[in-house]
Order: sequence, then C-alpha cells, then structure tokens
Amino acid sequence: MPMRRILTLLGALAVLMGLIWMGQGSGYFPYPASSFMIDQSPWIAYGAGLAIVGMVLIAIARRSGR
Repeated sequence: MPMRRILTLLGALAVLMGLIWMGQGSGYFPYPASSFMIDQSPWIAYGAGLAIVGMVLIAIARRSGR
C-alpha cells in the first residue's frame, strides 16, 4: 500500500474520530450513555485538534501524489 493511501486513510480516520469526540463533548452524540466524554467541553477542543491533524495528513497525502 503506497504511502499516499496510508496517509489518506489515517487522515480520514482522524477526522472521523475528531468529529465523534466533538459530538460527545458537546452532548450531541451521547453514545455510549456511560461515556465519561459526554458534555465535557475539553473533548470538543481535543476533537477539533484531531480533526485538524487529520485534514493536514490528507493535504500532505494529496501533495505527495504530484
């Protein structure tokens, strides 16, 4: 598997995980109900940071393909 695909996959997973963390931290995605992350505002920032890292990885992967 070429490096470009690996970076794209890791970036996409990071964006998805970041969105889930943001949803749990804001209370919009309260699953599982026993999660310690629900309605905890620091997880919104952590999720945003992870999503940004994922977008950077995707951008690097797209540039490396040229």
